[in-house]
Amino acid sequence: MKALMVVGTTSHAGKSLIATAICRLLARQQFRVAPFKGQNMALNAYVTNNGGEIGYAQAVQAWAAGVRPTVDMNPILLKPQGDSTSQVILRGKAVGKVSASEYYEQYFDRGWETICTCLGQLETEYDILVCEGAGSPAEINLKHRDLTNMRIAKHLNAPTLLVVDIDRGGAFAHVVGTLELLDDDERALVKGIIINKFRGQRSILEPGIEWLEKRIGIPVLGVIPWMETLLPAEDSLSLIEPRSRKPHSELTVSVIRLPRISNFTDFDPLEAEPTVTVKYISPKKTLGYPDAVVIPGSKTTIADLLTLQQTGMDKQIQEYVDAGGTVLGICGGFQMLGQVVADPEGVEGLEGRFDGLGLLPLTTVITRQKTARQRQVTATYPQEGLPVSGYELHQGRSHFTPAKNTRHLFDDTGLGLANIETSVWGTYLHGIFDNGPWRRSWLNRLRQQRGLKALPTGIPDYREQREVVLDAIADVVGDYLDLSPLMK
Repeated sequence: MKALMVVGTTSHAGKSLIATAICRLLARQQFRVAPFKGQNMALNAYVTNNGGEIGYAQAVQAWAAGVRPTVDMNPILLKPQGDSTSQVILRGKAVGKVSASEYYEQYFDRGWETICTCLGQLETEYDILVCEGAGSPAEINLKHRDLTNMRIAKHLNAPTLLVVDIDRGGAFAHVVGTLELLDDDERALVKGIIINKFRGQRSILEPGIEWLEKRIGIPVLGVIPWMETLLPAEDSLSLIEPRSRKPHSELTVSVIRLPRISNFTDFDPLEAEPTVTVKYISPKKTLGYPDAVVIPGSKTTIADLLTLQQTGMDKQIQEYVDAGGTVLGICGGFQMLGQVVADPEGVEGLEGRFDGLGLLPLTTVITRQKTARQRQVTATYPQEGLPVSGYELHQGRSHFTPAKNTRHLFDDTGLGLANIETSVWGTYLHGIFDNGPWRRSWLNRLRQQRGLKALPTGIPDYREQREVVLDAIADVVGDYLDLSPLMK
C-alpha cells in the first residue's frame, strides 16, 4: 500500500500537526487518504460511530482527510492510569490493564497482528496512508518492541519524514543523532527532514541547512514557521505551557488540571471563543474567583478526587460555589460532584467507597463495563429544545437521588444534572462545548452575571470552525513543504 511516514526526533516535535496537514493536502488532490498510528499512548480519546475508542489526534486527522474516523486508524490505544499501569484498548475495545513489562509480554505479538489486520482493511478502502510515529524512533532501549515507528515504516516500505522542533534548540544535533541511532534499513527510508516551529529569518538558518544536508545526505524538504493552532495535544504536558493572552477576553474559565486529566479536547471550543480565556489550574494552587470552574474528565476518578481533597481544592470549590460561582463537571468531574464514588472491585486502582464533593445528589459505582457511544439528545437547559451531540466515554454508573432542587439538562435524564440555582452543572457528555448554540447559551448565563451583553447563539457548531483551522494549517504547511520528491 502507498504510505508516507512521519516521525519526530522528540515528543512534541510536531508530528501530529504535520501528519494532519498532509492528510488535508493530499485530500485536496482527490486522493482517498486515511491517517494511521499503530500504537498511541494518550488520555485524549474519541468514540467512533460504532462505539470504538481511538486517539483523538487520529480522529482530527481523519476529519482533515475528509473521512469518518474508524478504529482501524489507531489499532492500539494505551491509557495511562497513574499507577505504572495502562488500560489497553485494542481495535476500539478495552481488553485489560497491565504494567509496561506485562504489556509487551502479553500484547506485543497480538498487537502486531491487530496492526497488520487494520492495515489490510485500510488498504481496501484508501489510496494513501499518512502514518504517524510516537516519541522518537531512536529510543534504542525500546526499538526491539516498537509497534508504531520504523517497524511500521519498514512493513509498508514507506518514505519517511523526520520532524524536528527547532524552537527548543539543538535541532541539528537531534537530527544527526536520531539518524545515527537508526539501523541502515531504517535510515534508508528517511527521505526528507522537516524543520518545524521556526521563528526568525530563513537567511540566518540557511547555512545550517546547507551543512546538515551535506552531513546526512538527506534534503530538508520544509521549514515550517511557528503556528499558534487549536489542534489538540496528545498529553497534558502541553497544558503546563503558558497560553496566549486574548486582547478581547471578557470571561475566564478555569479548568482544574487533575493529575490524570483526560479528554481536555473538550475545551478546544472554549479556547476558540475570542471573549473567553481558559486557564488550567493545578489543585495545589489558589482557585480565586473566575467566571466558571470546570472539573474535567479523569482516567482515575477516585484518585483525582482524593487529590482535590488532600490539597484543599475541594474546600476552595465549595467556598467558590457558596460565593455564587459556577462549577461544571464533565464525565469523571461529574462523578466527583456527587455524594459518593465507589469502586468495589478496584477497577481504577483504589478499591472502596469515597465521599464526593457533595454538590449534586448522585452516587456513582465504578464498573468494569465501559460506556462508549455517540449521543444525539435535546437540551432542556439553558435553552430548551437545542439539539446537542457528543459522546459518552466512562466506566461507572451514576444514580440520581430524587430531589426538588435539581433539574435535568437533557431529555435523556441520565446524561446531565444541575442544581436549581444552576450554579453546579454536571454531564457525561464529552464534546458538549462543540455545540455552538449550547455553548453560547451557557456562556451567556455567565455574561449575565457579569452584566455583559449576550452573545448571539445562532452560530454553527465547532466542527465548522475546526474545518477553517485545518484548512489554515494545510495552507501554511503546503506553502513551506515540498512533498513532490516523496510523491514520485
